[in-house]
Amino acid sequence: MRFSLFVHMERVSDKTTQKQLYDEMVELCQIADRGGMHAVWTGEHHGMDFTIAPNPFLNLVDLANKTKNVRLGTGTVIAPFWHPIKLAGEAAMTDIITDGRLELGIARGAYSFEYERLMPGLDAWNAGQRMRELIPAVRKLWEGDYAHKGEYWSFPSTTSSPLPLQQPHPPIWVAARDPNSHEFAVSNGCNVQVTPLHMGDEEVEKLVGHFNAACEKFSDVRRPQIMLLRHTYVASSEDDAQVAADEVNVFYNYFGAWFKNERPVSRGMIKTLSPEEIAAHPFYTPEAMRKNNVIGTPEEVIARLKAYEALGFDEYSFWIDTGMSFERKKASLERMIRDVMPAFA
Repeated sequence: MRFSLFVHMERVSDKTTQKQLYDEMVELCQIADRGGMHAVWTGEHHGMDFTIAPNPFLNLVDLANKTKNVRLGTGTVIAPFWHPIKLAGEAAMTDIITDGRLELGIARGAYSFEYERLMPGLDAWNAGQRMRELIPAVRKLWEGDYAHKGEYWSFPSTTSSPLPLQQPHPPIWVAARDPNSHEFAVSNGCNVQVTPLHMGDEEVEKLVGHFNAACEKFSDVRRPQIMLLRHTYVASSEDDAQVAADEVNVFYNYFGAWFKNERPVSRGMIKTLSPEEIAAHPFYTPEAMRKNNVIGTPEEVIARLKAYEALGFDEYSFWIDTGMSFERKKASLERMIRDVMPAFA
């Protein structure tokens, strides 16, 4: 099982400038590159300082000039916000500029906050249907001279300009949760990204079960790869792990508030959550975060990841967006590289 880094610029206050956040993100990616991680992933979000990522291709092109070996992945572009011709061309240009290091992750999106601003009236179902129409169209555009007449897009014969460097095209990843999403990805030869979010390992087993069932159903298709994305903190001690559990709990309270889309937002930042509101959450707790996420000493993290490797995951992505300070993120990532990854060499 190989390892990657999943990272955004993130903030819930304006105490840190956006330029400083970007520089810190780049440094984390460089640490991952020097440390032998397989890839770095960054996503697409709009109008949210919680995850600042308006166009991941910009970030990846910059990172290509500041790293040497890591693959550069979109984790993920939001399908309904892209026209197939535009996505095919921008992804191909990114693949050329990065010298064939692009991994193209695609999802339907998750935040109604973004839907109602970029595509008012869009819901999760139609976003998913757009993704199912988009991916085959992008592939055909990379083949060339493709005309499309679908439910969401129609265009006369067109070829992506440019064409990607990787042949036949960069690897495509689909963010999947329900069985239908896994079946779509596998039947179309796409790799799969899964995350249990705040839930425990029973959710991990359910997600890999969906993937395995899809692989069985479409056994005539070459088995794609599957990546697990989890919030991870490699601690220096048990006390340090408990601090991380508190920090990740605050992160998920903000994640949940953004997801519900009921709280006031001003200048990209959601109204601050009070300690009382965080303590009153019905299922986000530091205890649950400590138990469910991969938080612990190197020995504990190794044991947890060995179990994931045994389940058949090809890649484990270290989700470093946690609301904690840059210094704490950096120290955890360095411990991951120094104390955990050698057990999987």
